[in-house]
Amino acid sequence: MRRPKSQEPSAQSRQVEAEGSGDEGGGDTEMKQEKTAPVPAPSKKAKQPKECFLIQPKETKEESTKTRKWRKKKITDILAKSEPKPGTPEDLQKLIKDYYSSNRSVIELEELNLPDSCFLKANDLTHSLSSYLKEICPKWVKLRKTHTEKKSVLMLILCSSAVRALELIRSMTAFKGDSKVMKLFAKHIKVQEQVKLLEKRAMHLGVGTPGRIKELVKQGGLNLNPLKFLVFDWNWRDQKLKRMMDIPEIRKEVFELLEMGVLSLCKSESLKLGLF
Repeated sequence: MRRPKSQEPSAQSRQVEAEGSGDEGGGDTEMKQEKTAPVPAPSKKAKQPKECFLIQPKETKEESTKTRKWRKKKITDILAKSEPKPGTPEDLQKLIKDYYSSNRSVIELEELNLPDSCFLKANDLTHSLSSYLKEICPKWVKLRKTHTEKKSVLMLILCSSAVRALELIRSMTAFKGDSKVMKLFAKHIKVQEQVKLLEKRAMHLGVGTPGRIKELVKQGGLNLNPLKFLVFDWNWRDQKLKRMMDIPEIRKEVFELLEMGVLSLCKSESLKLGLF
């Protein structure tokens, strides 16, 4: 049956219904979208994975002091703990044999033995330098007055460095008196200057290093024949607790100097050796 015209919906009402139905359908889709909305993607500023580092435990003060002490002991442990012993003629004789044993025959080594009579009394560690020199040379004043030969000295004192030589010169004031002392080391003094001083006047005492004394003898600036006393600064130790004969360079220069006429003078008993 056809509706009467009055009951049929107008075109405007049909449009409104269509829009209404469209709005309702759209609301349903929006709700569905809200329900099924995907999880937002991570932003570009996402945290980067951190690198892992193994952190070593820090040493405590006690541990660090222990390691330092141990390192010190490796260097001078025996010398620091041991009581100082005075040098003896046997110590020098042994060093001479050990030094020449690799390139000398048995017969030649026996010839290097020095007679006991050429050794003076060794320092027992109770003496100052002045008191020790007075003991081994009680007639020094008379001896130096008769010495007039140039390019020579009556007494040589061997030590390890220029600084130590200056210390020895200052400490022998009570012994030297009016004696003329010659500084025989390389620091701030040229060989030619020392040669001129030795040629200019007679010197009584020479204090220096074996290297410079050897060079002066080699160049003819110092004559060892008038020498009466050769004293080694044997027992003194430096900051590393080393004696002069413990240092390889000094030991080598000492033995080279001994071969330049000292050993023959000792065997003829015209030269005496002392260990201070």
